[in-house]
Amino acid sequence: MDHSQITGLILAGGRGTRMGTVDKGLQLLRGEPLVQHVLNRLAPQVGPLLINANQNLDEYRQFGVPVISDALQGHEGPLAGLQAGLQVCQTEFMATAPCDSPFLPEDLVARLATALLERGADIAVAVTGEGAQRQQHPVFCLLRASLAAHLDHYLREGNRKFALWYASLLVVEVHFEDEHAFLNINTLDELHQQET
Repeated sequence: MDHSQITGLILAGGRGTRMGTVDKGLQLLRGEPLVQHVLNRLAPQVGPLLINANQNLDEYRQFGVPVISDALQGHEGPLAGLQAGLQVCQTEFMATAPCDSPFLPEDLVARLATALLERGADIAVAVTGEGAQRQQHPVFCLLRASLAAHLDHYLREGNRKFALWYASLLVVEVHFEDEHAFLNINTLDELHQQET
């Protein structure tokens, strides 16, 4: 898959409640905002880039990529951010990553794309771990932009959960060995732990 046909969407639209309601994407890690770390890793893997944010929009615009806000009011979660991205996506595919995962794999999008095309799937999503430790990471996904209307309908029904939406689609899971690559930094303590 030609990566220029994939829009990258960084999800920074949450409230950051577990971090004391600070804007997670703008918190510094090793001297750079978290969202900059994600941009640095995601940009080489995709074509156009977008940031989904619902506050501090001017600060996010300083990263040099378009900033879009949720159409749904009230911080309705990552699917609302996904919806906002699909509404402006001009490419056939869209890849997403959260703003608080600065170590995401450098081959994330390529591996998701390979699996999606091989299976003819709607969405490819990252998983880590085995057995009881197996964990799906639904905000690390690659999806077809043609799902926009399907997601609009799902959200209009009042649904907000990834799992339920995924259950209505053909989803392929892609296993990644490095669990640390998918670390979400949710608290200031976790942020400080990653400084070393």
